[in-house]
Amino acid sequence: MFGWEFPPFSSGGLGTACYGLTRGLTNQGVDITFVLPRIEGALDCDYMRILAAEKGRLKFKTIDAALRPYMTSKAYNDFIRDFGLKGFGGASLYGRELFEEVDRYARAAEAIAEDGDFDVIHCHDWMTYRAGIHARKAAEKMGRKVPLIAHIHSTEFDRTGGHPQGYVYYLEWEGLREADYIVAVSDYTKGMVVRHYSIDPKKIHVIHNAIDYEEKAPAETPKIKEFHKIVLFLGRITIQKGPDHFLRIAKRIAEVDDNVRFIVVGSGDMFRHIVEESANLGIGDKVLFADFLSGKDVERAYRMAHVYVMPSISEPFGLTALEAMKYGTPVVISKQSGVSEVIKNCLVVDFWDVNRMVDRIMAVLKYKELRDTMSMEGVEEIKRFSWREPAKKCLELYRRAMKKKW
Repeated sequence: MFGWEFPPFSSGGLGTACYGLTRGLTNQGVDITFVLPRIEGALDCDYMRILAAEKGRLKFKTIDAALRPYMTSKAYNDFIRDFGLKGFGGASLYGRELFEEVDRYARAAEAIAEDGDFDVIHCHDWMTYRAGIHARKAAEKMGRKVPLIAHIHSTEFDRTGGHPQGYVYYLEWEGLREADYIVAVSDYTKGMVVRHYSIDPKKIHVIHNAIDYEEKAPAETPKIKEFHKIVLFLGRITIQKGPDHFLRIAKRIAEVDDNVRFIVVGSGDMFRHIVEESANLGIGDKVLFADFLSGKDVERAYRMAHVYVMPSISEPFGLTALEAMKYGTPVVISKQSGVSEVIKNCLVVDFWDVNRMVDRIMAVLKYKELRDTMSMEGVEEIKRFSWREPAKKCLELYRRAMKKKW
């Protein structure tokens, strides 16, 4: 299995999904070698070794590569410059630009595969598709036909608001074309793949993401919640996630209720713009920016909110909605999302319909009965979710791809 992030070193839903899926698969008897890029000496993998030891069936291999989650060409160039990697082990050690590094990573993946014994190759998103293709070539050299599964969590059209970067689009198309089967995280994403990549829909299998519920002791009510109504945005601050729409919503609500505060959790290429825009809209004193949070801090953010808002322009799934519901936080989500296909105890609105979004949020803030009902029934709904089900569906797809019974 090839991925490019895994908890605790993750900055988005893909890492969370990879963790849940691998846990579900190993619990059903699957042995997984999870391959990740990392800079030699720059990332401590002790956590991964401990996790692997606990699970027994999960082990990690790393490829020395300057690839990072959700990386753009500019971010790659900045990363290489900021960490002085041009001279780290020689000027030619890492690719001169992002796509050259993706190719170098793929060739290294082929070398790893030559030493491996595996039945299936499973790749997550565009950075790893070519690595999967090369790994399959390595198997073919050894006289084995190994199926390639391409898992798509987000398309380039989602991430860029409909303005794809040409080479990323090509790598996605190449991986989806070469794969024996494709796993899409929602019907919404399947439609995007069919529409924009001309892929046969029969090749695409929808396997929704999930969440594992864990009973936790009641937490103390955050102090801020006693004085203000809290509306939460939590996600990457990029065009895909709609943070600018969130500010327009915040502006409208602030005009009606001066007691509401808006918390923005996350980082991304629009962060500076969003901070400046909140000031331009005259709500700089109403919007609190928490930057990127992880672990217990994320849980605290959900618990302090009266309502969680996910105004994404194009959201292939949206695990944050399930996370918010797990902590008893009511959710208002974009209709343009995969998660809206699998949850009922939420309010769903088109991302562009600011007026209706404001009305739904205000209703949750104003009516305690509605808020309490959404909170309690949301938790009960989440209890029925489990990563065991997506893992079971993946396992069935592996078996079909191998054309034999296990």
